[in-house]
Amino acid sequence: MDICEIPENASKCSGNTMECFMVLSTQAQKISIATLCGIFGTLCIFENSLVLYLIFSSPRTRKKPSYLFISSLALADILASIIFVCSFVNFHVFNGTGFSKEAFLLQLGGVNTSFSASLSSLLLTALDRYLSIVRPSEYKLLMTRRRAWTALGVLWATCATIASLPLLGWNCCTLDSTCSELFPFVDDNYLSSWVCLTLVLLGCIVYAYAHVLCRARQHVAYMEQHQAQVGKQSTRMRMDVMLAKTLVMVLAVLVLCWSPVLVLMIYSVFARLSDPLRKVFAFCSTLCLLNSMVNPVIYALRSKELNSSLRRVFSRFRRQLKVSEESPEAESTHRSSMVET
Repeated sequence: MDICEIPENASKCSGNTMECFMVLSTQAQKISIATLCGIFGTLCIFENSLVLYLIFSSPRTRKKPSYLFISSLALADILASIIFVCSFVNFHVFNGTGFSKEAFLLQLGGVNTSFSASLSSLLLTALDRYLSIVRPSEYKLLMTRRRAWTALGVLWATCATIASLPLLGWNCCTLDSTCSELFPFVDDNYLSSWVCLTLVLLGCIVYAYAHVLCRARQHVAYMEQHQAQVGKQSTRMRMDVMLAKTLVMVLAVLVLCWSPVLVLMIYSVFARLSDPLRKVFAFCSTLCLLNSMVNPVIYALRSKELNSSLRRVFSRFRRQLKVSEESPEAESTHRSSMVET
């Protein structure tokens, strides 16, 4: 399939074909990518589905705006895992090129929408934690369920609109401009704009969490000095501080997993990438799945409400398993007594 403009370092490819973007040259590299995507993707889907179940199966958690934002994050990670693994493995491992420019840009738009929504959900979660700690007395009035659902609707609509711009015409074929070295049909200006937007989101998250951590330290010091007087308010503050620390851990994992990909994207805009660097980018892309896989583990370990819900689910599952194991014995005993009779 022809593309508009092939990168210079891919000039060794025969003709203007999408095979120039298939940088995995050996069978070992393809097996490695397929294995990483399979493991990370499967665990990500399972863990985030479990998080959604734990949140919406409890009337207490599904009514809280904080967990609505976490649900949005889990849903975005599930969609990103499914779309990314299917399209990435099909393209790089099975060398699938039997689709049009529109089909490829549609897949890429789905991946961008999901990952952008994941990052934006973290931003809303950071703002939610900021309000709950900085203005605790007004938090319930400021952050209502209706406002939370409205914010999530605007979030997903904005992410989908931005991700669909290449499909709507902002691509190097329609504009007859320079194509990206990393993605077929993608305009370099669009890629740089998307990277800038991602960096702005990361900067806002870091800024919000900087204030959250500052207030969290103040709350810890306050609770140590006035624990006997504050009573229930101290317990509530402690829960807010713990949740804030949990989300900071999520942010740290996010930055570590996304930094290599973003750095290579920025570098590709200003300089030509060698074939080894493009292979490195392919492997670093799987770190995005690793981030989506680690997030639910952090929730289960740090969130008391989700942790207790998870223990109840496991306890109920063990009881059902025990009953199912005992039922054949009971049935055989009943049958033997009937025969004797």
